[in-house]
Amino acid sequence: MTGLAPGPGRAVAAPGRGDGPGLAPRLLSLYTWLLILYAIVPIAVMVVFSFNQAPSGRVTLKWLGFTTAWYGHAFAVADLTDALVHSLEVAFGSMIVSVILGTPLALALARYRFRGKAVTDMVIFADIAAPAVVVGASLLSFFLTLNLPRGLLTILMAHIAFNVAFVVVVVRARVSGLDRALDRAAADLGATPWVAFWKVTFPLILPGIVAAGLLAFALSIDDLIITSFVSGQTLTFPLWIYGAVKTGIPPQVFVLSTFIFLGGVVLTLINTIVVRRNLP
Repeated sequence: MTGLAPGPGRAVAAPGRGDGPGLAPRLLSLYTWLLILYAIVPIAVMVVFSFNQAPSGRVTLKWLGFTTAWYGHAFAVADLTDALVHSLEVAFGSMIVSVILGTPLALALARYRFRGKAVTDMVIFADIAAPAVVVGASLLSFFLTLNLPRGLLTILMAHIAFNVAFVVVVVRARVSGLDRALDRAAADLGATPWVAFWKVTFPLILPGIVAAGLLAFALSIDDLIITSFVSGQTLTFPLWIYGAVKTGIPPQVFVLSTFIFLGGVVLTLINTIVVRRNLP
């Protein structure tokens, strides 16, 4: 019967709510899980087949039997190991230098007005938006103009060049969310600008710096296109794999790739811990 006022013991349904989630949330949840599976399945296949037997010494996607032998000989291919070392050296070097160069620039762009700020913003976003082929070709032309021999140094310089822009964007987003009143409060308490930065600003932006560094590391260690322009005779891990595809990939590639993946998982967990510890 309609029109009755709710009385004691009478349940009243909340307006606009059904007995369960609607179709839209379910579709969104399904889409999310499908996207996660799309990203994870190739990695899972790689990890699984790193335990596959390969009598020919080349990776095959036909399961021939379980073995851990390839993990015992993960570094048996000398030039592959050298290529991995080169990639790690460049990734760590570009990450550190990019964070050192990009963090002050992010602070300046987020907090101050200065002549040329709009041009700086345009250059940063152009660096991110430019196709890798364009960036690689322009860097190659630059190094040739300077008559700089191509090798590990030019790879490092190229990776720093495109990583700085990503570091600036990530750290700037973190800095933009900070309240400037914190700096003024530190100054009122007698802190110099340098002390205020290290005691107040830096701990607050540290999660952004860590995230920017991890992003720079990830972009560097798997870069192929830009590196191929400026590498000369030096091989990195992606370049070695690209060249080995023509003759067959040894199982050690899957093993070392699994190590890299697990290293990324560890770094992600470290970043999560740092972020949670710095949350108010």
